[in-house]
Amino acid sequence: MAFAKTTRGATIAMAAIAMAAMTGCSGYRPAPKSFQEATIQPYRLDSGDRLRVTVFEQQSLSNTYLVDQAGYIAFPLIGSVPARGKTIQEMESIIAGKLRQGYLRDPDVSIEVANYRSIYIMGEVGQAGQYSYVAGMTVQNAIAVAGGFSPRANQANVDVTRKVNGRIITGRISISEPILAGDTIYVRERLF
Repeated sequence: MAFAKTTRGATIAMAAIAMAAMTGCSGYRPAPKSFQEATIQPYRLDSGDRLRVTVFEQQSLSNTYLVDQAGYIAFPLIGSVPARGKTIQEMESIIAGKLRQGYLRDPDVSIEVANYRSIYIMGEVGQAGQYSYVAGMTVQNAIAVAGGFSPRANQANVDVTRKVNGRIITGRISISEPILAGDTIYVRERLF
């Protein structure tokens, strides 16, 4: 009888430990499909991006412009132009269209990203902080820029927070996955 009580008590204790372990893992969120698809979609502009705008044969209009916190660029002659969420091609069309309205007959506008908005790296890395994004960067490249993994880091995967279709989403991805400008990377501590 005493053995049955001990076995039952041990079973309950083991079940409690297993439940606690599973509860600790409930924060796991695999990256949704839209999270991965965002890396192959055309680049969408947002605050912090710096654009090099060239208007053919118009030196006074060709310059570098910053997308401000409100998501606009201040462009000569036409004023504030909404940039947040737009692709480069959409921005070229918008600026050309506005310049056509009484300023230039047939403007030829070309835009490229001079500097992408920053990425943020937190958690178990050598030096957490804000870093410059480079096109084609992977999680592993970003961690290297931040001084590499700390001795306690989980080196298999990370949590990344990203804006996808106007929504902020967090998902867990492998360190070999690509990242986007504006992403926040969190390197978790390993359990053992």
